Amino acid sequence: MSSKKRWLYVVVFAAAMAWVESAVVVDLRTLVDRLEPYQTDPLPFVENLGEVELVREIATLIMLAMVGWLAGHSRQTKWGYAFLAFGVWDILYYVFLKIIVGWPRSIWDWDILFLLPLPWWGPVIAPVTIAAMMIIFGTLITQFNPPEHQIWPSRRAWIFGFSGAVLALLVFMSEAIRSLDGGIEAIRTALPTWFNWPVFLIALALMAAPIISASQQFWNGRSRTKKLAFIPTKTSFGAQTFLLLLLYKIISRDT
Repeated sequence: MSSKKRWLYVVVFAAAMAWVESAVVVDLRTLVDRLEPYQTDPLPFVENLGEVELVREIATLIMLAMVGWLAGHSRQTKWGYAFLAFGVWDILYYVFLKIIVGWPRSIWDWDILFLLPLPWWGPVIAPVTIAAMMIIFGTLITQFNPPEHQIWPSRRAWIFGFSGAVLALLVFMSEAIRSLDGGIEAIRTALPTWFNWPVFLIALALMAAPIISASQQFWNGRSRTKKLAFIPTKTSFGAQTFLLLLLYKIISRDT
């Protein structure tokens, strides 16, 4: 199967999962009367619902990782397809929510992104931006990674990228972290009033490091291939015959 077909199948799977995710979230938010998450008491207590939701989130992440692992043929492409699946799933989740219930009204609406290990709060544009970067990275690794010149971000790029991810998580969970002293009830009822865009933009720049590193490797490999293309590695039979005849003529004329 070609890499283009693998890419398409992963995207279709992620899109189907996004619809399931959005439908489940609509059901859950309807159950607790929180179709719009940013309101008083955003996480009302319902017996066993919190635990079930946490396990569901873990199961979703496992499914997205496994489809990448099944689609890829090498360690690099397995991770690439996993990143691709997550990015497509996350963006289409919001697209389908908009279709189903008309929310979010804008990309600046606040949303609860995850509950692990603490509630993540952020405007819709924030996770969508990260998801778009994941799609770019996944596509780069899976579609522009020739066998003769495997590309993969450097260790330094991964350190930058991981640092950026941790920084972004801290921004998303900042309101919950500030509410830790108040206990579980304070965490559940906390509502953010300000998103730390300066720090988040720094986090995005750091998370872009693996994409930049892989892109540089791709273009360097492409340039090297073009240079090598001008160096003949094999001479055809016709060319060899012509050269021998030319050499014979030169030698016979000199003698």
